[in-house]
Amino acid sequence: MMKKTFMAIALMATTMTLVTSCKQQAKTNETAAVETTEAAAPEAQEAEAADLAPDFELPNLQGNPLKLSSLRGKYVVLDFWGSWCVWCIRGVPKMKEAYAKHKDKMEILGVDCHDTEESWRAAVDQLQMPWLQVRCPDEKVQAIKEMYNVEGFPTKVIIDPEGKLVKVVVGEDPAFYPFLDELFAKK
Repeated sequence: MMKKTFMAIALMATTMTLVTSCKQQAKTNETAAVETTEAAAPEAQEAEAADLAPDFELPNLQGNPLKLSSLRGKYVVLDFWGSWCVWCIRGVPKMKEAYAKHKDKMEILGVDCHDTEESWRAAVDQLQMPWLQVRCPDEKVQAIKEMYNVEGFPTKVIIDPEGKLVKVVVGEDPAFYPFLDELFAKK
């Protein structure tokens, strides 16, 4: 009985400590919110940096490293795909149309995931994909997918000429292509 009473008292003391700690944290957060409002310029710079597309470097068809940031100055569409992905392959004709229509304003960078090098090369050749291609080796796939929150294939990511993320489209969504048309009609 005495042991249960002691445990109950200890539990109450822990709870009261947590409540006090939470109240102190809330006051700290309020103070920080006021300080953040007063110093908005540095925060705005951090927010802008957070909107930048994460950079990566992967081997292209010639075996040379291609760095995403080297494509700045044009819009870039990252197309995360694989030869094993039925919807990725079905979308290639529409991607070819979009590329032919807008290649003066954008570059497409196909990022192959979960393929062997042979399967990747064969698919690019067979499908006659005219845009840039890189292959993500198995040991880097998870890191690249996490960088861009790739949850399904295909995933298309539009990046503006300054390297900022514009839009992410998961799946072969027909609305993607009219979005590109509207985006480049304004340019």
